[in-house]
Amino acid sequence: MKILIATASLAIAATIAATSPAAAQEAFQGPYAGIEAGWNKNKIDRAETDIGRADVRTSQDSATAGIFAGYNQKVSDRIVLSAEAGFSMGFDDAVTRTTGSTLASIDPEYNFDLGVRAGYLVNDKTLIYARGGYQNLRASVRINDATASRYNKDTFDGWSVGGGVERMLTERVSARLEYRYSDLGGSDTKFERHQVLAGVAYHF
Repeated sequence: MKILIATASLAIAATIAATSPAAAQEAFQGPYAGIEAGWNKNKIDRAETDIGRADVRTSQDSATAGIFAGYNQKVSDRIVLSAEAGFSMGFDDAVTRTTGSTLASIDPEYNFDLGVRAGYLVNDKTLIYARGGYQNLRASVRINDATASRYNKDTFDGWSVGGGVERMLTERVSARLEYRYSDLGGSDTKFERHQVLAGVAYHF
């Protein structure tokens, strides 16, 4: 329901922007903001947390939705560099494993990211790009075993890489499709995330 409401809101805004008079806007130059939604897969082998080691060893597919904002800078006729920040949440994305009386669960609550994009304009309205950056995820952690039942909040952070294509639909509205891989693990944690995201942005 949240995804539908957010998508409908941006669609209305995009329609208003497309039909309202506006000054000429150079494509992929300047600030922008938008929403995105798509598929998310959390894959966790093990996680060293504040309440102990969680041996999850499974994965979970889910939906995700979020917002993003950034700034495009054309450094040549065909090259665009961008800085971008985003915030997102998943839906039914807890990764849980139960073996006998032992339970290990990591339930992501929200995620934010800071990244950069490097893109190439294949024509005046279409940008293909690669991206990379920093990811930070807040999650609820639960571990039940023979010794005790423990619950706490924890933070996982790491890096992400990906790429996609973005096309201007009007002078100020664009749509994009992107794949992103994130590694939220460390020496004692193996936590991977795969995402396919579709987004719509308004360029100011």
